[in-house]
Amino acid sequence: MTATEPQAAPIPADAPPPAPGAVPPRSPLVARASAELVGTAALVAIVVGSGIQATELTQDVALQLLANSTATVFGLGVLITLLGPVSGAHFNPAVTLAQWWTARRGGAAVTAREPAAYVSSQIAGAVAGAVLADAMFGEPLVKWSTHDRSGGGLLLGEVVATAGLILLVFGLAETDRLRFAPAAVASYIGAAYWFTSSTSFANPAVTIGRAFTDTFAGIAPSSVAGFIGMQLIGAVVGLALVALIFQKAKDTEESSVA
Repeated sequence: MTATEPQAAPIPADAPPPAPGAVPPRSPLVARASAELVGTAALVAIVVGSGIQATELTQDVALQLLANSTATVFGLGVLITLLGPVSGAHFNPAVTLAQWWTARRGGAAVTAREPAAYVSSQIAGAVAGAVLADAMFGEPLVKWSTHDRSGGGLLLGEVVATAGLILLVFGLAETDRLRFAPAAVASYIGAAYWFTSSTSFANPAVTIGRAFTDTFAGIAPSSVAGFIGMQLIGAVVGLALVALIFQKAKDTEESSVA
């Protein structure tokens, strides 16, 4: 521990492990909400800004997507590393709501008033990030996207992308490997850019923010509701997979001990 790191209160040895994105008790809610706002804004600025930059540098769509996904991977990893200790680095209402649900089911997670603060901060941050990216590249600050993303295959891609993300985050928590979250989550999103038909939005707040920019990363407002609906379904599927896969692992361990 360096001299600049805050001293945390001792944690009892028998204390339960934190749930995905669990927040240190020393962080007040205003600090956590601010971290979510800034983190989500930065994430959307990275996604939108790198998309604009890519289209200015090349007309090759594959290279544009490569540049966009690469910037997102590095940027997301940095943001999780930086802000994870403050807010849990959700940057995503699907993760926050899944966390809230696990809390209701008896897990250690965000308290009752935190989901509203987190989700509102994430949405505000996403819109601000899109506007910031447009401003940096001289685009209209707010121009609704005309990029229609309403096909059935794209919607299925969002279910797959979000389910995989929830499975990864909560699976890391179940196996006490959240220390790998910056690299693992960023790597998954980077891969999902390429293996899902929708290029893996997997995030309701980011989806809303990207509707505000008529650039490479945009999504038409008419497509937003469908994407968010599929993302929420994906979150439910992801939680079901976590319960199925990791509960079986626990049962096996208990049987072997007995």
